[in-house]
Amino acid sequence: MPLRYFWQSVLTLVISLGQSLHAENLISGNKFLTPQLQAMQQDADVNPITLWIEKGQTLWRTSCENCHHAPESLRTSAAEHPRLITRNATTRLVNLEDQINACRQRVGQVPKGLEDDDTLSLSALLHSVAKGQPIHAQAPSDQASLKRWEDELAQGAQLYITRIGRLNLACVHCHDGKVGANLRAEVVSPGHPSGFPIYRLNWQNMGSIDRRLRACYSGVQATLPSPGSPPLRQLELYLKVRAQGMPLDGPSIRR
Repeated sequence: MPLRYFWQSVLTLVISLGQSLHAENLISGNKFLTPQLQAMQQDADVNPITLWIEKGQTLWRTSCENCHHAPESLRTSAAEHPRLITRNATTRLVNLEDQINACRQRVGQVPKGLEDDDTLSLSALLHSVAKGQPIHAQAPSDQASLKRWEDELAQGAQLYITRIGRLNLACVHCHDGKVGANLRAEVVSPGHPSGFPIYRLNWQNMGSIDRRLRACYSGVQATLPSPGSPPLRQLELYLKVRAQGMPLDGPSIRR
């Protein structure tokens, strides 16, 4: 067996084993909300996310409609990111917010920040029309891109189990080992990325998965990676593969 296919088989086995061991925890973070927050999430009249979705609809009509028609035409897009794209001879892993900014550049607009209200409003809109779509982090079909995708995924898997920060903790210690336990005022969830972007009450704002991952780095007192940096995209890819098949149920409320 060629070495490339050997390592591909090993990686597939490791991911499959991890998913089977983790299968009992394939639970949305929305299940860990208090009854009050669940009620807020289900009532569009009091859910602040409604404002972001409405703004996203306005932006769509003025900025996106000429190319993509209705938002529903991209119904599977949120479930399929992050993915590899090649532009100007450079290949990199991008998530949905990155792609929104890439679209801005393509039509001659100035890119905005990942946590910019316009970016998050469009992300919220696309996630809202994608509700129920199964998470599907799709590997590329051509061999060169597949090898790069596997390398990015392996890096994300390694990050998930690597201890960092002054607290010397890894993602796995909380989101596999302490699911359901209390961490200060929080109940630890399995950490599946099915509900993003999120509106956190303590942020009083919407935030992307990029921001939430950086908050975890801060929580264990580790050096923060820069927004949009490769480690954050690699970790997001691994989290999506780890949650493969789960239905998207964001954007959602968090405490």
